[in-house]
Amino acid sequence: MPIYSYIAKSFEGKSKKGTIEFKNKKELASALKEDGFFLVSAEIVRTSKKKKNISLGIKYVSLTEKLMATRNLQVMIAAGVPLPRSLEILNTQAKNKYFKKVLSGVKDDIIKGVALSDALKRYPRVFPEIYYSMIQVGEKTGKMEEVLDILALQLGRTHELRSRVKGAMVYPAVIIAAMLVIGGIMLVKVVPQLSKTFQELKVELPASTLLVIGLGNFFVHRWYIVILILLILVFAIIILIRNKTGKRYFDAWLLRIPVISGLIKKINCAYTSLTLSALIQGGVPIVTALGISVGAVSNVYFKDALKDAAKKVQKGERLSSAMSKFPNLYPILFLQMLQVGEETGETSSMLAKLADFFEDQVNNITKNLSSIIEPVLLLFVGAVVAFFAIAMVQPIYSIMEGM
Repeated sequence: MPIYSYIAKSFEGKSKKGTIEFKNKKELASALKEDGFFLVSAEIVRTSKKKKNISLGIKYVSLTEKLMATRNLQVMIAAGVPLPRSLEILNTQAKNKYFKKVLSGVKDDIIKGVALSDALKRYPRVFPEIYYSMIQVGEKTGKMEEVLDILALQLGRTHELRSRVKGAMVYPAVIIAAMLVIGGIMLVKVVPQLSKTFQELKVELPASTLLVIGLGNFFVHRWYIVILILLILVFAIIILIRNKTGKRYFDAWLLRIPVISGLIKKINCAYTSLTLSALIQGGVPIVTALGISVGAVSNVYFKDALKDAAKKVQKGERLSSAMSKFPNLYPILFLQMLQVGEETGETSSMLAKLADFFEDQVNNITKNLSSIIEPVLLLFVGAVVAFFAIAMVQPIYSIMEGM
């Protein structure tokens, strides 16, 4: 893409100049217009290579690393450390190679005169829309330190919420994995030995025993087909979730599962409240904040609700009224507290309280989730073990009776 050297002026007569990478002059002019400037002149100084931002390895930066970088940047800005120097220090502290390259690229752009928000915008894999939008607010208002503090708090709470949900999933995942491993060993090692014994004794086998023996032989002699089937199944699930229609059906199915449905709703309500609170507190207009919040929620139906609410608010409708159209997603408590926040002029603080409330709800559910799942898993494991035991023991009893 071409890199332009530009000169722009605000409607108050303030000048702005620098170099920035854009597809064309039209997009550059539009971006400057959003910041309250109009383009005076722009010339291409050079063309950047496509591989400028391509990193060796996986392009992934953990939420923990972004959180630490944001907190450290806030401390350095508060101490008066120049932005390029701050980014250089963050680069030194970073352990992720891709994150190091990103921070180095951002620093180079800052030195060239590019605004920090515009520099961050070039790395959407690392810095989501909420991040660079908040930074842009800090640049416009001169309250970068406060904005970074809000961002750090938001990232910290998001990380805590994700950790709770992941932690709750560990126990059932371990139990299921152990069951699959033990079942596989039984089918491959134990069942074939018993099968040989039954053949030598010429025992008439019941249907359940034949099924187990058939599975064992299939695993031993056709193991590659089992692996192939598992791989196809995993890829099919991934493609289904990434496909818009498939994702919609999958999310609708999740919202119908008892217990899981309530957890998903509370998680998405927490993300909605947390993101909107941070954005509104940072000075982002409500319509823009709703649009950005779409990226914070994971369920398609919550995304649709926020998009619809943004359109209604843009037409002059209150946020509480716009979101009341989705009582199956957002509970009455959410809507009532939001309405109180609008009436008192404390929408941001009310949303923050809602975020606290739903985070506590998620915490309580995740704590109790293992106690809910445990009996179900035990019953399932017990049923599978009982089936295998009966299938293998039944022919032995027949042998003993015939002696």
